[in-house]
Amino acid sequence: MATTNTPDIAAAARPRLAYLTTQYPSVSHTFIRREIAALEALGYRILRLSIRPGAAVADPADQAEAGRTFCCLAQPPATLLFAAALSLISRPIAAARALTMTLSMHRRSERGLLRHLAYLVEAAVLLRVLIRENVSHVHVHFGTNAAAVARLICRLGGPGYSMTVHGPDEFDAAIGLSLGDKIRDAAFVVGVSQFGAAQLRRWIPCDMWDKVHVVHCTVDESWLAPAPPVDAASRTLVCVGRLSAQKGQALLIEAFARMAADGVDARLVLVGDGELRGAIEARIARYGLADRVVITGWQSEVQVRAHVLEARAFVLSSFAEGLPVVIMEALALGRPVISTYIAGIPELVRPGENGWLVPAGDVAALAAVMREALEAPVETLRAMGRAGRDRVAIEHCAETEARKLDMLFRHYLKPGGSAH
Repeated sequence: MATTNTPDIAAAARPRLAYLTTQYPSVSHTFIRREIAALEALGYRILRLSIRPGAAVADPADQAEAGRTFCCLAQPPATLLFAAALSLISRPIAAARALTMTLSMHRRSERGLLRHLAYLVEAAVLLRVLIRENVSHVHVHFGTNAAAVARLICRLGGPGYSMTVHGPDEFDAAIGLSLGDKIRDAAFVVGVSQFGAAQLRRWIPCDMWDKVHVVHCTVDESWLAPAPPVDAASRTLVCVGRLSAQKGQALLIEAFARMAADGVDARLVLVGDGELRGAIEARIARYGLADRVVITGWQSEVQVRAHVLEARAFVLSSFAEGLPVVIMEALALGRPVISTYIAGIPELVRPGENGWLVPAGDVAALAAVMREALEAPVETLRAMGRAGRDRVAIEHCAETEARKLDMLFRHYLKPGGSAH
């Protein structure tokens, strides 16, 4: 759905926001760009902040975002240290409190003291930017180091913050990341699925659970444009994602080999790269699948779309997730999805309606449903694809999800109200 809103009468009352992310823009974080654009269509003025420079991006929209983003660590080191010193020296009591918070986060974390002192420096630098730009609230994506920096900015006397937590990294290391403290200090916190919101509530007292909300990530409008239906001749399954233990592709190869050994005609395309590429290539060779399994490496959005459109079904064999945007994109293109019963995935993928789900790590079950997808009548697959597209269009619409955030900002940050 297009975001066609124009700023309404209340736009002037909306707070001046900053969006803070560890690395922005990024190919894998285009949902943040969509979220910002949808909020700006509602009348918000949003400052983009990034801790580290974004990776090289080819998309013109991401390139434009790079030009709009203040990147902390892209500044000369002398400039960073001078700005940080000015912030800290000018507010010694707040600086002492922020240092105490820094040391507290360090003691719980496996990350070193120097890393946490760097967070304090980054917070002091960004505080000056926020004051200069008259920002009244910071929204953070991901509950990792950017959230630590936002928490320190607040302790230094800067604006309050809220955060969107995606998982699974935050859930896997909640104690080391001081996740509970970050939630307690935030004005409100967003999970990208009901599962994610439930995980966040584990780390705070139940009388604070009502500050946790659900706002979905969204797909770009272009993914919802009419797409060619599943090709009856296709024998291809495609998986998109980092080649890592978290995504489970090593077991995907084993399941594919089991299916191929039964004489099923099929091809598997792994779109992505990562630390397990060598191990996965070794498995491909061990099972004699070099002529059936392709690893493409990282691909542009246009190339990813082309791979998904060539597929009979999309498969993601993950062991840990939040709610993967690649699943939303595959469904938006009308491709049924094979995935696992974990995290927020069952909230989107409905067995028999728009795909198949299996227990994570169950090689036999994964092989069986891949075979079922390859043998299913094409009309069944196309009906599943239509159902998936309709579900994504309703539940992952940028305009609708921006309206949810708008209500949260206006509720928690209303004049006279507390943002902490």
